[in-house]
Amino acid sequence: MSGAVMQWSETDIPGLAWRIAVVTGADTGLGFETARAVAARGATVVLACRDSGKAADAAQRITTRVPGARVDTVALDLASLASVRAAAQWVRGRYDRVDLLINNAGVTGLSGTTEDGFEIQFGINHLGHFALTGLLQDRLVAAEAGRVVTVSSIGHRFGRIDLDDPARSAGNAYAASKLANLLFTYELDRRLAGTPACALAAHPGGASTEVFRYSPALFRLPNLAVARLFGRTPAMGAFPTLRAATDPAAKGGEYYGPSGLFEIGGYPGRVRSSARSMDPERGRRLWVASEELTGVRFPE
Repeated sequence: MSGAVMQWSETDIPGLAWRIAVVTGADTGLGFETARAVAARGATVVLACRDSGKAADAAQRITTRVPGARVDTVALDLASLASVRAAAQWVRGRYDRVDLLINNAGVTGLSGTTEDGFEIQFGINHLGHFALTGLLQDRLVAAEAGRVVTVSSIGHRFGRIDLDDPARSAGNAYAASKLANLLFTYELDRRLAGTPACALAAHPGGASTEVFRYSPALFRLPNLAVARLFGRTPAMGAFPTLRAATDPAAKGGEYYGPSGLFEIGGYPGRVRSSARSMDPERGRRLWVASEELTGVRFPE
């Protein structure tokens, strides 16, 4: 862990009036708590979710808890590039800028492939978000200080990616996807240099969320037990994401997570990711492969 640690919490989020925030996977867990918190500080929030019914229910829960909150919903299935393109087009048609893009949605424990033939965890967790970000980059650059925050995991340290065929199912696909989230973030931030926008990453530590809902019990139950042991509710798990997204002192290329033992619990602060995740050549090669796989080219 690096950087000064303060007892940062939701009360430290500055006013976000007139800001536009898009949060993927915002109908439950970390995504819902992230969306609720920024809505409470005045942001207009777009809940980008696979299940439109659950998104509508989440919007209702936010407006009940935050009277006057401005909440939109858009259908987004990250396992379908067609859906990603449609969601991005909807956002582009409704908003001339995006101040915050929070790439939060994630899955683990799934097997199979996406609609486009990618290993499903890598396809949803990385390639879907890569494409969405590219399709909205001009809206992020149009904001006064746009930020992209992509949610990774402690598990990225176990990730390995075949850069010649990154979407192939091999080894720990979830860890590979979380490593990809960080390689993408650092490369994106390098490419955003000279623009008003920047890219950061975060991880929740141990948090009791639905990311493990598809995992075998032998994997899911110990993770939930650790989260409960450290008292990590989804609201607390969202703190690193919220700090990366809203702290005026946060800078592009930084990575936020819990500051406690093994980065499982504690207040959010800057943390250090693996050396593999910070390798610029790996980041460049993954970028090129991701553009080829998704067909999405980022603006120069």
